[in-house]
Amino acid sequence: MWPGLGGSSPAVNPQFEFANKDGGTDVVPSFITADGPVREARFIKNHDGTADGGVHALFTITGREGAETCKIEQPDFATELANRNVIFRIPTPVFGAGLIEMIPDSALLANQAANATAKSSLGIRGRANFQVAGRAVTAQMNHNGNDGTISRFGWKAQNKSLLIFSGEAYNVEMGITNDLFQTEREETEGCQYADIPNSFTDMTATTPSGVLSAIEKFSFFMRMMAPPAPSLEVPGATPASIAAGKNLFTTTGCAFCHTPSLKTGSARMTALAYKDVNLYSDLLLHDMGVGLSDGVSQGEAGPREFRTAPLWGLGQRIFFLHDGRTSDLIVAVRAHQSNGSEASTVVTRFNKLTETQKQQLLNFLRSL
Repeated sequence: MWPGLGGSSPAVNPQFEFANKDGGTDVVPSFITADGPVREARFIKNHDGTADGGVHALFTITGREGAETCKIEQPDFATELANRNVIFRIPTPVFGAGLIEMIPDSALLANQAANATAKSSLGIRGRANFQVAGRAVTAQMNHNGNDGTISRFGWKAQNKSLLIFSGEAYNVEMGITNDLFQTEREETEGCQYADIPNSFTDMTATTPSGVLSAIEKFSFFMRMMAPPAPSLEVPGATPASIAAGKNLFTTTGCAFCHTPSLKTGSARMTALAYKDVNLYSDLLLHDMGVGLSDGVSQGEAGPREFRTAPLWGLGQRIFFLHDGRTSDLIVAVRAHQSNGSEASTVVTRFNKLTETQKQQLLNFLRSL
């Protein structure tokens, strides 16, 4: 049943085959393996010690067919790895992304305020991401800087909409300039082969679909990606064990951050309007402690803060956590417990469950 479309890297990593494609001269970085997750790499610091945090291209076009005049050096990942200056991200699943996009801010804030006493007793806080704003007021750290709304896409909830999410991904992960990101990230002389963005809205096209740019088409793809259907059975499990695991998910405290269901508001498309969104996330930022810290800030999200990852479709994924470090759910759960993590008490509760109960909870997660 897994990996599902839109949910995870495939079992065979396509990045592994790219280094020497069409005459390329790059080497495969050590963190890219044939059976590992698709990854992007970010440097924590620049050489002068200032914050970096940006995506660094894994491969270049040097030596490739049609780019004979281009000479770009591949980043020195070996040295940066030795200096502990590299962090990784894997693509976020996009199951039901259009539904997530249409959840009203008011629903997110109401859910944030719900069960405040119980959350506080477990050390759970959570806040929404926004870009530093003229509209921001004291103690109200939850608004996008330009329009006063909550960002919700990306590992640190750094992108407001699926179109922005799409445009940024095309630019920083594939090097494809577009209507939203028009300038090349690499402007080395002799390496410029396009006078206009690689992908653009073409008003001269003769068909409606031809007008749309690649980032618009991809945003539509994500917007209309169906939410995953939970399974009543997973290998080695029974409906009864899944039901028991669902109850444990709540009583252990997991559901305080991984909110089982929210609801969309009005939407132009009927398929997205006033629908239940069983995403298992509050879409808020939470401090995950030193163990998951990646040293990178985005918007108002600090190095230790991450958006609660939606769990729907988890059974259709192979790799877990923001950097894809594990395919073992137990490891992923326990990685949430570290110095300063809001999830530490909940993980302690999980660890105290019987082995049967732990398996029931895992069965439930795999059923999503």
